[in-house]
Amino acid sequence: MPEAPSTTQRHVFVYGTLRCGDDNDITRLKPEPVFVGSAVITGTLYDLGAYPGIRLDGEGLVQGEVYAIAPELEVQLDEIEELYPQQRDEYFKRIVPVAVQGRTFACIVYEINPKYVVGRAILPGGDWARERSLK
Repeated sequence: MPEAPSTTQRHVFVYGTLRCGDDNDITRLKPEPVFVGSAVITGTLYDLGAYPGIRLDGEGLVQGEVYAIAPELEVQLDEIEELYPQQRDEYFKRIVPVAVQGRTFACIVYEINPKYVVGRAILPGGDWARERSLK
């Protein structure tokens, strides 16, 4: 007998190509995520060319979106960020508190490995979608 799908929800903060309308738009993935709201977290956003990377340090603010996701979608996100099955070291999965409309969610954030941002430009506005539209 097949197992019933898990009902445990997690939350993810997306700040780059996973944002709605971008190349890896999370809303096109299945099972469909539930939009919780727009949010800002503290960090430094780097321009890596086709995509950005966040370092959870510094005093900057990074714009993004928070989604409630099913475990099956988390596996897909890990694949997109090449954590599994590739097991590359470009991104690390972190859990960060993110405030959305007066509520705080423990969100997955895919943080870039510091060795991949050496010499890369910082996006001072912290908004990948805005910076990308200006290019």
